[in-house]
Amino acid sequence: MRKNKDGRKTPRVFLQMWKDVPVLGLPLINRLLIPVYYLYEKALMRQIKEGDKPTHLAVILDGNRRYARSRGMDTWMGHKLGAAKVNEFLEWCWEIGVKVVTLYAFSTENFNRSPREVKEIMKLAEEKFYEVLENKKIHKYKVRVKAIGRTDILPERVREAIRRAEEATKDYDRYFLNVAIGYGGRAEIVDAVRKIAQKIADGELRVEDIDERLIEQHLYTAGMPDPDLIIRTSGEERLSGFLLWQSAYSELYFCDVYWPEIRKIDLLRAVRTYQRRERRFGR
Repeated sequence: MRKNKDGRKTPRVFLQMWKDVPVLGLPLINRLLIPVYYLYEKALMRQIKEGDKPTHLAVILDGNRRYARSRGMDTWMGHKLGAAKVNEFLEWCWEIGVKVVTLYAFSTENFNRSPREVKEIMKLAEEKFYEVLENKKIHKYKVRVKAIGRTDILPERVREAIRRAEEATKDYDRYFLNVAIGYGGRAEIVDAVRKIAQKIADGELRVEDIDERLIEQHLYTAGMPDPDLIIRTSGEERLSGFLLWQSAYSELYFCDVYWPEIRKIDLLRAVRTYQRRERRFGR
């Protein structure tokens, strides 16, 4: 707790949540809006409390570079701020009961970016996976961490960090965190088909055995439910190859803020929208 000038205590979480609210950059306006945002968040929490929450929430973390450019920063700084936002976002998800979170962190196509940018992103990825080992919240919530994608194309140091993170959390089963890195939706389907074809060639399977369930069992997300809700930040409205097979009946929500500046109210509004939709699954 922190004391105000009048001696009253203000919750630390209250100050942390709204200290970076981008409202015209005017300190006075920021201070005036803090209670408004706080009350709005509480109202949203009440609205979604009794409704169905998405079991599996997938997120396309978009807008790091544009966020950095809009503030005159180097591109890599946007990625650093975006990586820092992940921990906070995950806590919001666990708080409302989302069991599975899949984050689209780095696609196979992203390797076409500048060597410096790719190097910085890989360095951040290595750091974040090693952070899992000492992350108290990961162990408190019993979160199993898994990297999905063509991890064999990642630098060795990143692969080792992934191995350590997955090993440290392999026995957890309360919550699940999938990090899509070196990921491509088409590549995932191709890899699944190759595994099935190899088993047919080896005599383990017959062509007649192939159905949707068999394909799902060979995807990177095997054993996980399909995403109920997919959120994309930055205002872009496309999936960019994310979970192409699994997203057939997912609800989509496009959030017009860059990833590093996403707020809890943005997540809560997405969940509220999800609850207001009627999911028919083709029926």
